[in-house]
Amino acid sequence: MGIIAWIILGLVAGLVARMLVPGKDRQGLIITLLLGIAGALLGGFVATQVFHLPGVQGFFNLSTWVCAIVGAAVLLLAHNLVTRRSGRRTGRWAGRR
Repeated sequence: MGIIAWIILGLVAGLVARMLVPGKDRQGLIITLLLGIAGALLGGFVATQVFHLPGVQGFFNLSTWVCAIVGAAVLLLAHNLVTRRSGRRTGRWAGRR
């Protein structure tokens, strides 16, 4: 697959993963795109190395999309866990409304 196909696959996989993962969406389109591309790579790697399945066979193959969406969802969950903020307000603007 070409670089444009990876970008499109990553964007769509990231957007679908964003719809599937519960919680507030604080990241923008660029972070979604990057998480989607990284998720596609992670999903393809895990599918081929761990489960011995064909992970990335082509742009229009269902296994490619499933691997990309699952990988993006896992990375999105990890991103949400790392960037989760506590409920209390702190910092410079804590007392102002």
